[in-house]
Amino acid sequence: MNSHQTAEQIFLAGVKGVLPGKLIGDLMTVRGSHLKIGYQDYDLDKINKIYVIGAGKASASMGHYVENVLGKRISEGHIITKYGSYVKLKKIKVTEAGHPVPDHNSFMATEDVLRVADKASDNDLVICLFSGGGSSLLADIPDNATHEDMQHLNDMLVKCGADIIKINAVRKHLSGVKGGHLARRISPAAFVTILISDVPGDRVDCIASGPTVPDTSTFTDALGVLEEYHLTDQVPASLLNHLREGIEGVREETPKPGDPLFERSRTFIVGSNRIALQAAKTEAEKLGFSTFILTDRLFGDPEGACAWFRETIHRYRNDSAIQKPVCLLFGGELTLKVSGSGEGGRNQHLALTAALRLNDIPGITFLSAGTDGNDGNTEMAGAVVDSDTMHEALSENIDPEKFLREFDSYNFFRSAGGHIYTGPTFTNVMDIVIILIE
Repeated sequence: MNSHQTAEQIFLAGVKGVLPGKLIGDLMTVRGSHLKIGYQDYDLDKINKIYVIGAGKASASMGHYVENVLGKRISEGHIITKYGSYVKLKKIKVTEAGHPVPDHNSFMATEDVLRVADKASDNDLVICLFSGGGSSLLADIPDNATHEDMQHLNDMLVKCGADIIKINAVRKHLSGVKGGHLARRISPAAFVTILISDVPGDRVDCIASGPTVPDTSTFTDALGVLEEYHLTDQVPASLLNHLREGIEGVREETPKPGDPLFERSRTFIVGSNRIALQAAKTEAEKLGFSTFILTDRLFGDPEGACAWFRETIHRYRNDSAIQKPVCLLFGGELTLKVSGSGEGGRNQHLALTAALRLNDIPGITFLSAGTDGNDGNTEMAGAVVDSDTMHEALSENIDPEKFLREFDSYNFFRSAGGHIYTGPTFTNVMDIVIILIE
């Protein structure tokens, strides 16, 4: 294998470590009349009906393995997933919908998820499956707004450079399903929320905008995000008015920690970036690398990240106590403030930035890819570069700086080579960055 193939093999091992089959199988078991979910035991003889609802890139696959455990005990369900991540289920309806901007299917399927939630009564159990992407897939609109208003807002939010915590604070306060509101529809039934995390720090209130967990953000926080990123002049008036009415107390706040609503609720995070990094580390060590996990909370912009990568590479490269070759692992999610009209995503953009900013360091291979197999508005997961990528591109009259300025990393790698393609992985725990040092 060459270094590109080696880096990709390590990445794929990380993805394999967070596939829903293993995660759900480790969490849920049925023995006789007892259903065990994590530490919680449910007597199936005392449960009238079991409903399964959810949303996210991994949720349909999660639903498949929940069906494997519960089978005909499931009465009904509905899960919303991204186009291309469809899994045919026996007892649970699956709808494909828009991501990262909600579409007609998102809004229509969410109404049906709410219909299922409303059916649940005191002696029922609702199993909620959420993963990354759930915020756009589980979508509704506030009073006096339109679908187009919400689509326009979501498009602005994902391009403005705000992190996912700030973006979701806005989404939660323009919704009757996010930010714990779905729990209100499920109550008084018992419910279990099973999460595959795609947010830094694994904050349960931010994964899929926390439909079934307490919310700590407020209407004031939501409006503050729009002001911070200078979006208030571009946001539809109907949405701004909704937030302002919330601040004035006209609109109901999201349910907060300590609300009795959550007394019959249990929440489990079964997959995370840290778990994926551990699986990648195991694979790298098998391949003979001295391997180090640096962080699972990578954040900021690509230029700042590359400055840190450069400093870190020199530190590990020059440490004679560390046996070479070395594999450095990072996880998280950078943010891009997109100003060009090209094609790509944050992983391809980061890989192209790394090709330019780290090209003078010999013996380096750099991979950045999304664990969901999808980067931005492309079908690629990310890209891999090395110390020679920029020089080889220039020799073919390909200008890396031009592609970077235009946010057109996809077409750079289409010309120069280096794309990572996996297809949908049916999981999503943010991104993985791998640096190999010869």
